[in-house]
Amino acid sequence: MDVLSDAISAMRTGRPHASRTRLHGPWGMRFQPQQGAGFHVILQGSCWLLPASGEPVHLGVGDVVFLPRELGHGLADAVTTPLVEAVPEYEDGSPIGSLHRDGPGPLTEMLCGAYRLDQSRLHPLLTELPDVMHIPASIGRHPSLRGAIELLGRELQSMQDAGFETATSALLDVLLVYVLRAWYDSRPGDEATGWGAALRDPAVTAALRAIHQHPATPWTVQSLAARAGLSRAAFAQRFAGKVGAPPLAYLTWWRMTTAARLLRETDLPLRSVAERTGYATEFAFAKAFKREFGTAPGRYRSGDTSGYRSGGGTSG
Repeated sequence: MDVLSDAISAMRTGRPHASRTRLHGPWGMRFQPQQGAGFHVILQGSCWLLPASGEPVHLGVGDVVFLPRELGHGLADAVTTPLVEAVPEYEDGSPIGSLHRDGPGPLTEMLCGAYRLDQSRLHPLLTELPDVMHIPASIGRHPSLRGAIELLGRELQSMQDAGFETATSALLDVLLVYVLRAWYDSRPGDEATGWGAALRDPAVTAALRAIHQHPATPWTVQSLAARAGLSRAAFAQRFAGKVGAPPLAYLTWWRMTTAARLLRETDLPLRSVAERTGYATEFAFAKAFKREFGTAPGRYRSGDTSGYRSGGGTSG
């Protein structure tokens, strides 16, 4: 289990959706804010991304733009073109759709999609990302990302083949991993802090993997330092400097994030959830959970959000 994939799995909710979009100029589309992340891949032509804040970004063939916090944005063939609501066509509740508009101008073809994320438990790996991540096309770079785009484009082109929805959903998940990997791989190698640096640091990564794989283990700073192959003091300083939280604070945050996912997605009794997240008794687990979320585990599972508070940080 690697940290990047595990972080994505912890935040993802519901199914991703996507559409193949073909637009002849002039055209302009407005995308409303959403509880998730969005992306666009330019297959043909060019356009302008008009973010909620900041300067317009020109996108060309092969460019990928990822918006980890969908704050609302526009896309248009020119920065001066008026925007109308983007409403792709979906059939029978399918998460896969299409959008076509005719016009006298040149054609722009795109893959567009979105992922639903639990905004209350966003992993710090995503919270440190900029609002707009532009990954320009570059020959020979990010071949896995380009391969996923090509396969996804083929699936969305016909939308008739057997198993197409299953294949498309899987490819969307793969695309998300490759987009984030490409972004972190493109960061300067001499970055001293942040998750890009943490994922490149073998010692920190070894400790993170231990926490993610075995959250129920009674980890201490010393035992995590042993996994990292460092002294206790050196490990604590390196981990906090790159992850942005002390080792045991991150351990608690990950345990609570795992517990919240188990409560949402399974019918496991509270005793089992407590055991899987490192608590010897239901009482100790419930106390820790309420301290983190402001509500009892049972009320959280039932969907009663009164008193609930976001637990998005790891510094506590």
